[in-house]
Amino acid sequence: MSKKIGFFKIGNFSHTNNSVIEVIKNEFPSFELEILDISKDFANIKEVANLLSVGKNYGIDIILKRKQIFSCLTRTPHIFKKVKRCIHQKINPKEYIFTFQTQSLFDASLPEVPHFVYTDHTHLANLNYPDFSSKNLYSKSWIKLEKTIYKNARINFTMSNNITKSIIEQYSCSPDKVICVYAGINANNNHFENQDFQKYTKKNILFVGVDWQRKGGPQLVEAFKNVLKFHPQAQLTIVGCSPKLDIPNCHVVGRVPLSEVSKYFREASIFCLPTRLEPFGIVFLEAMSYKLPIVASNIGAIPDFISDGENGYLVETDNVDKLAEKLIYFLNNPNKCQEFGNKGFEIFLKRYNWQVVGKKIRENIEPLITK
Repeated sequence: MSKKIGFFKIGNFSHTNNSVIEVIKNEFPSFELEILDISKDFANIKEVANLLSVGKNYGIDIILKRKQIFSCLTRTPHIFKKVKRCIHQKINPKEYIFTFQTQSLFDASLPEVPHFVYTDHTHLANLNYPDFSSKNLYSKSWIKLEKTIYKNARINFTMSNNITKSIIEQYSCSPDKVICVYAGINANNNHFENQDFQKYTKKNILFVGVDWQRKGGPQLVEAFKNVLKFHPQAQLTIVGCSPKLDIPNCHVVGRVPLSEVSKYFREASIFCLPTRLEPFGIVFLEAMSYKLPIVASNIGAIPDFISDGENGYLVETDNVDKLAEKLIYFLNNPNKCQEFGNKGFEIFLKRYNWQVVGKKIRENIEPLITK
């Protein structure tokens, strides 16, 4: 019987899992790929025992609104251990050439089977954000279990360099077990066309995000008020959320189907997202694919996307004056918008597409499964 690849996931991972599944299929076509969903095949996170574990570990935090109950459901020692136990009971290691999991919420490793992790974040990486307090960490017992995910993997593939650094420094993982391969987006090649110069003269600043507060929406509004003093025709378009605002030239679109978001990228001159906490930020890659210059926060994975002064500008969180200054610079210089947008597109093509990611993953896995 030929061996197969076990692919472990939870849900769609912000639409990333389907892309990674195709990557694995394309890079390892001679092996059957078995897709296993943790929440459907191995554990019910809403079972009574786990709800009790949530109450024990995070009850006070939930009452004080420091944590959301849904996030806590996947971060209890109970559910972590149950998932591990169920995988060992239900899965025969002899059937698999290797196993692969996305995200670092569970440990799907099996005895004697090469196991690989692909993740966009670690929990302790939150400590590197300026406004994050150690009081908001999940339980020490869960973090101790999280560490075993990285320890048990042959290689931990990451989407960004800051998470590579986190796994090595904050989880004491050997550097030779952590490799940054970046990530891609599901871009339609048709939108690479028709990026003419006129779009950069329309003075349309685009914000795309669901969580208005976390994504830095209030800071952008304050910066936009300053922008209007110099560019009264400037426009701010907000997609993904519906804050109540009373400022001129601000168009609040709210949530739209994913297929319709491209319309707003095409019409934008500048992309701005001064986020305060960002595990990865696929939306920045989308902006780069539409050749938009970017103004964003100097946190998390964002410095991987943006070469400051080349395809955008990095601004420290809450620095409203600097945010306005960079937006005004682009509005003053549509030629620079085009120049920065083209540079961002080059970075996107070279680094942030699934073909490149897949090749890097295969090159690192193959030597470990052919020995």
